[in-house]
Amino acid sequence: MPSSSKIYVAGHRGMVGLSIVRTLLAQGLSPSNLITRSHAELDLCNQAQVQDFFDTQRPGQVYLAAAKVGGIQANNSFPADFIYQNLMMQANVVDAAFRNGVKKLLVLGSSCIYPRLAAQPMSEAALLTGTLEPTNEPYAIAKIAGIKLCESYNRQYGASHGVDYRSVMPTNLYGPGDNYHPENSHVIPALIRRFHEAKVSNAPKVTIWGTGTPKREFLYVDDMAAASVHVMQLDKSIYDQHTSPMQSHINVGCGQDVSIAELAHSVGQVIAYQGSIDFDSSKPDGAPRKLMDSSRINALGWQARTELTHGLQQAYQDFLKNHA
Repeated sequence: MPSSSKIYVAGHRGMVGLSIVRTLLAQGLSPSNLITRSHAELDLCNQAQVQDFFDTQRPGQVYLAAAKVGGIQANNSFPADFIYQNLMMQANVVDAAFRNGVKKLLVLGSSCIYPRLAAQPMSEAALLTGTLEPTNEPYAIAKIAGIKLCESYNRQYGASHGVDYRSVMPTNLYGPGDNYHPENSHVIPALIRRFHEAKVSNAPKVTIWGTGTPKREFLYVDDMAAASVHVMQLDKSIYDQHTSPMQSHINVGCGQDVSIAELAHSVGQVIAYQGSIDFDSSKPDGAPRKLMDSSRINALGWQARTELTHGLQQAYQDFLKNHA
């Protein structure tokens, strides 16, 4: 990576953004050419602030890892926040990037863009072919808009302005820097917190939402960061060979899924919790299965490296260090 490249990582304090920063620096990006701003310094939902930031800083590349994220409960409780904030962040950053000469930009999305009952594993071609999962539909629609923003700017300004905006859709992510909020976190950090607290308090059992039967795919965050940088650095001719103008997003997953019950037992083992695990079937399960077809990115030269148990161990050590 040329050390002279000026790169803006939006959302650098979040789990994914933090990992992208680590990856870029490890690959030789000069710290002086890394641009970051906290939410207090730059509100990405404020169009004027974002335009002024790009006009002043003039980055050459942008990684848009900033997002409002959360699990089922958070999505159910704050649907307006999830659709509005994610739409605004994406629209403001993509347009300001274009208006200030940014040629390369990467938007990070989510596997929830696919229909609730999409054929498994879910390929990029499944986008917009069916009804979304109701529990996170507002967030999913915002992320679909992010894909279409990139594609639309490419189609209108690619030839005339050299715009090359790309998007990657990760499966469920976890790892260091995750959000362990007791109510608004995703499944792995939520389980880590609950099992840890149950272990500390010697609770006889831990009760998990849902039946435990839905299957999910999980990707360690450092693998996702490596995939993001890999996709951003691909030669445009190679990227174009594996995508199409109106289906240009790329799935990023590990290729394997586990049931929520299997995951809960794995987390319990990593934390050395000795009690029992129950499942509350009165609570929602979400989609029955969400496995990504990652053959496109695999063909482009990237593979996941981190096995789930090792990743869970790393995540738990991060929790003990920063949140326990």
